[in-house]
Amino acid sequence: MHKQYDVLVVGDLNVDLNLIGEDITPAFEQQEKLVDDAALVVGGSSGIFACQAAKLGLRVAFAGAVGDDAFGHFLTGALTGAGIDTQYVRVDPAVKTGLTVHLVRGNDRAMLTYLGTLGTFDAAHVTADILARTRHVHSGSYFVLPRLRPRLPALFAEARRLGASTSLDTNFDPTGQWDGGIGELLPQVDVFLPNAHELQSIAGVTGIDAAMEALAGRGVGTVAVKLGDAGATARAGAKTVQCAPFPVKVVDTTGAGDSFDAGFIYGYLHGWPLSDALRLGCACGALCATALGGVPGQPALAQACELAGLRVNRE
Repeated sequence: MHKQYDVLVVGDLNVDLNLIGEDITPAFEQQEKLVDDAALVVGGSSGIFACQAAKLGLRVAFAGAVGDDAFGHFLTGALTGAGIDTQYVRVDPAVKTGLTVHLVRGNDRAMLTYLGTLGTFDAAHVTADILARTRHVHSGSYFVLPRLRPRLPALFAEARRLGASTSLDTNFDPTGQWDGGIGELLPQVDVFLPNAHELQSIAGVTGIDAAMEALAGRGVGTVAVKLGDAGATARAGAKTVQCAPFPVKVVDTTGAGDSFDAGFIYGYLHGWPLSDALRLGCACGALCATALGGVPGQPALAQACELAGLRVNRE
């Protein structure tokens, strides 16, 4: 059956304000500091993922929420400009659009988030008809979407019943509990995309291999783990592969993991070998980190494949 969308992204959409500098720590008592650079860009794990997936050539639709304000208009305009179908992005006139301020220093960053519409989005309008028209459903930032969380297991289960695969990147849990009902969701996840800390915290097991094994025992078919300066590793069934990091000049790591996710899912949806999907993910993540903000450095497919040493035309 022909599907209208390659990927339906259901999740967080907010503005990112990225401030970069070596002395980036705020000083109170009305002290003013100057930063080296700043960028206002599309943010949210799901929003950044959607932009990278579209830039790779996937047909992407987004289901999320924004406010009826300047930030909300900016976000929907940016997604539309990237070729993403935004008809499922709901505008909430009563709540302001979410915002994250990233304080970027070298390869590290701190984040301050105002939830806004992230706290009200529940995806109630994502119907079976919409799910039936997509090949794959992805969600990010599980722990900062309080009204979406309880709905996500049923949504993923319905998507799979209708023939779609699913993927999840939880991102960080601000509460430090690493639960929020995720045990109910994991059996409905085909591809899990954590970093090393998230993987071990959610699995409740120390060690990357042991944690991947634990999640496989909970029904997750494929796990691709971002390891920062150590590259990435992935496991599907009994097969485990690794990818060393690609040498690039890092400007800002914001969104690198989300761009990795999109690259990996591109390979997954095209039936690539696990090692090639992992390499494409690593290339997308590396190139994303060469610019300030999660979207400006994202590569097209040819650029990512060149860095990864992969053939572009594989059909």
